[in-house]
Amino acid sequence: MSVFFLGLQKILPQHALSRLVGWLAQSQLAFVRRAFIHTFARAYDISLADAERKELDDYRSFNDFFTRSLDASARPLPEHPHHLACPVDGKVSQLGSIEDDLLMQAKGHQYSLNSLAGPTGAGLQHGDFCTIYLAPSNYHRIHLPVDGKLVETRAIPGALFSVNGVTEAGIPGLFCRNERLVCRFETAHGPMLLVLVGALIVASIETVWPGPVSPYSREVVTQHDQDFQRGDEIGRFLLGSTVICCFAKGAIELADHLAAGSVVRLGETLAQPA
Repeated sequence: MSVFFLGLQKILPQHALSRLVGWLAQSQLAFVRRAFIHTFARAYDISLADAERKELDDYRSFNDFFTRSLDASARPLPEHPHHLACPVDGKVSQLGSIEDDLLMQAKGHQYSLNSLAGPTGAGLQHGDFCTIYLAPSNYHRIHLPVDGKLVETRAIPGALFSVNGVTEAGIPGLFCRNERLVCRFETAHGPMLLVLVGALIVASIETVWPGPVSPYSREVVTQHDQDFQRGDEIGRFLLGSTVICCFAKGAIELADHLAAGSVVRLGETLAQPA
């Protein structure tokens, strides 16, 4: 089954399929909106207990529902002011040290930081990383782990393979092949990357700052000078994907409770200063 799934991924018209679903997902026609939202909520057992709007019919479109905002009290930040907060809800896929320039994708598969981020990742070799997968049922806004200044983004076009255990184990360099937005921040702990990786049916990666519209047609590097505080929203996915956090050597210590497979929530402690 996994071989068939991987083969199917390679022949699907990924971008055309994602654009079609994206068009339907933004429709405000009542029969389209209700069909998408109610079917999806049943399939993934979606709870709106933490959401700002509590009823399925409160949402204008599927995209509005999928990127729903949370109740202000739903995801408190770490009590310790210097702890770095987890940027998303999801599950830890891999974490650990960046060995020279290599990050772990899955058992037997590594990929290079340079292939993932290009020059935007300079200076983070030998640092630490944490890869977090967002399932379709998760909250899909991305928040900043620590106070920082956005200094550069690199929008990189690519494929839209689905991201899950099967593709991570079966497609070498998966994250370097998929469309992604590399965001570099300068923080009190040195440079930090948040890499937003697109996936199949992800019709868009959106950010709170102006920039190229996803899906990207070409690589675009943009310089920024914008300050954010810990917990500020920086962007959102329209359907599930992955965020890769990278930190400079010796800058932070990842939280002891984290391990591959750990379920995490926005706002819990991801790391602390070294």
